[in-house]
Amino acid sequence: QYRFETEKYRADIVVPGIESSQAAELADRLNAKYLAEGRELYAKFMAEMEEMKQAGDGHLSVSSGYIVKTDNEQILSVGRWVVTAMGSASNEIKYDTIDKQNQLLITLPMLFKDDDYIEIISENIKAQMREQMAAGEGMIYWLPETVDDLTWAFDAIAPDQAFYITDDGKLVISFDEAVVAPAYMGIVEFTIPTEVIADELVSDEYIH
Repeated sequence: QYRFETEKYRADIVVPGIESSQAAELADRLNAKYLAEGRELYAKFMAEMEEMKQAGDGHLSVSSGYIVKTDNEQILSVGRWVVTAMGSASNEIKYDTIDKQNQLLITLPMLFKDDDYIEIISENIKAQMREQMAAGEGMIYWLPETVDDLTWAFDAIAPDQAFYITDDGKLVISFDEAVVAPAYMGIVEFTIPTEVIADELVSDEYIH
């Protein structure tokens, strides 16, 4: 954990650590990555703080931590979040999903036969966005019908889009704050119905 606090500047960075007798080698690699991320985040905070001090004014707050989304006999899904406040706030999260039995870090492309999953998942997410906007006040997503500048409109997920697998074997796609919706909606997630992607999956070992 990295901590620093003055009247105008604050950092509270919590680095997760994985202990696993099943996947010790993989856990060691991930822990090294998490430590490097924590150090880099703290170093960035200190550098930005010094720049603000040199400029004569400013406020900066950085906090980070982790959330365990799934931890069962086979799957561990861990999210590492970062909130940065410098005038306005930003909120982002990264996920790692691990097959503990096979000591494997699961990637999104690994789950599918080919890259057709990108369009299929993206179209389902757009449909979910429209359903949510129709059903709830204050729900806004950046789609062609809601933005003046189409370059802001959500088109497709990234091939390595942030994701995790739930305890009951569902795929959840995650977007950082202000990527596909206004910042006040925070980090947004979409659970993809398995029947939508079933034909594209390599197997039903993880997603079912």
